[in-house]
Amino acid sequence: MAFTTNKAVLSWIDEMAKITKPDQIVWIDGSEEQLEALRAQAVEEGIMIKLNEEKLPGCYLHRTDPNDVARVEGRTYICCKKQEDAGPTNNWMDPEEMYAKLYALYDGTMKGRTMYVIPYSMSVVGSPFAKYGIELTDSIYVVLNMAIMTRVGTNVLDALGDSPDYIKGLHSYADLDNDKKYIVHFPEDNTIMSINSNYGGNVLLGKKCFALRIASNLGRQEGWMAEHMLILGIQNPKGEIKYVCAAFPSACGKTNLAMLIPPEGYQKDGWKAWCVGDDIAWLRVGEDGQLWAVNPEHGFFGVAPGTNAKSNFNALECTKKGTIYTNVALNPADNTVWWEGLTKGDAIPETLIDWNGLEWHRGDEKKAAHPNSRFTAPAKNCPCLSSEYENPQGVPVSAIIFGGRRAKTAPLVYQSRDWEHGVFIGSTMASETTAAAAGAVGVVRRDPMAMLPFCGYHMADYWGHWLEMGKKIEKAPKIFNVNWFRTDDEGNFLWPGFGDNLRVLDWILKRCAGEIDAVETPIGYEPKPEDINIDGLDMTADDVANLLTVDKDLWKEEVAGIREFYAKFGEKVPAELKAQLETLASNLDK
Repeated sequence: MAFTTNKAVLSWIDEMAKITKPDQIVWIDGSEEQLEALRAQAVEEGIMIKLNEEKLPGCYLHRTDPNDVARVEGRTYICCKKQEDAGPTNNWMDPEEMYAKLYALYDGTMKGRTMYVIPYSMSVVGSPFAKYGIELTDSIYVVLNMAIMTRVGTNVLDALGDSPDYIKGLHSYADLDNDKKYIVHFPEDNTIMSINSNYGGNVLLGKKCFALRIASNLGRQEGWMAEHMLILGIQNPKGEIKYVCAAFPSACGKTNLAMLIPPEGYQKDGWKAWCVGDDIAWLRVGEDGQLWAVNPEHGFFGVAPGTNAKSNFNALECTKKGTIYTNVALNPADNTVWWEGLTKGDAIPETLIDWNGLEWHRGDEKKAAHPNSRFTAPAKNCPCLSSEYENPQGVPVSAIIFGGRRAKTAPLVYQSRDWEHGVFIGSTMASETTAAAAGAVGVVRRDPMAMLPFCGYHMADYWGHWLEMGKKIEKAPKIFNVNWFRTDDEGNFLWPGFGDNLRVLDWILKRCAGEIDAVETPIGYEPKPEDINIDGLDMTADDVANLLTVDKDLWKEEVAGIREFYAKFGEKVPAELKAQLETLASNLDK
């Protein structure tokens, strides 16, 4: 039975059902009773394995098809009427042509299956930030993950009422045919379609598809921002909490920063860190002229390998109940899970069942867990979850932080001169490839605002939107750039990272409050070395000074790289950003 009389919703579901031809349609009401029945059905059908109820209560393991283990950027499309609106960094096809292609692929894919109707909200239902979606899927795995990652239930339909203003999402795993896999966004129709995948990033349509690709376009139209950013609250010894948003490309420590544990000395002094979000931020200008942020999600979709009690204690704690693990190894000795980096040496189990369901032995060359194996964990599990997490108004943002992995070029931290300069810094964000990434090491990859794969329209227009937003925010956050990954000539990291990154945030927040001076350099404002607190570290002020050096020759190479990158976007690059580039070039010549 349907839980709504909304004609726009019912007619669209009817239309999609005529194409996909499911045996039955089941509405998801969000109740624990219904979800528990679906979990039991998933176990019975071999879709999930129930884990040790004492050690991992309410946790399950799922294995995807071995050829369906990650996001597929090559099969991800933005389909708008004009190709130039999608821009050079997105795949494009004419919407009519794409709809025809997809409807042919969806024809009868749900025969013998159930179509689940998932009404969900991104952000707190009824909040000024909230946006509603309905995902139709033939995958129980998707239903159970969406119930963790978003706010699912009939209250979403109540909040939507008779409005046609919702995001349509259609997913079918079909035959898992890689050659017919598509993840398609129609920003002009607020529609997302995914077929022939059953991997989270391609099928949990509330995540990157809605909360970034579609939402970035909505934000441009409606005057707000959807960003690939963590949101973190820092509480000082006086009890004041200031919030920062930060964007980093992958493998740059985003989850670690989002769930930061202050270093011992800071803890003794009473500092605390609170996680509001680890991946996505929606930002709006409040009535007070400040920028306010919410995390629109309801769970964490984290990478398992490398997560352990030392690297990220809070993330590991999140996974210990009500979590769905995907493509990790199963420990048959006690029916728990394992992945590379969870334990070391003799603590690695002797025998496991690997992510392909095959026997694995300690010392085997092959990986027990897939390198992109995941956990979907409820946000409420997080030991450092902010008390403001469910605040429908969000939190006020003091600073926006960009960063990447640079061995020599970028200093530990620097501040932009103003908002416009900050947008320039964000637009030129880059990381150097490490041994973990395919291909050559040390290649500079630009990933503006960490949004390159997730911006739902032309990237240069997106920069223009950032510049426009700057004019609307009376009390704009200050913008900074950090680099935890500076190395010496032997490739050793010069900064301890992890919890010690709070030392840099401490300086950032003092700058936001106007409590501390800075040094002007060709690239922006830097700390005086003595203003970075290194108490308790095996470091000197000279070591900090070394982390803050600006090598003009390297930065001249950087300018050349930025020119080349901007050239991809042609005439659309905002004049303000071109002027910022010329300022940087002339500063380096002085």
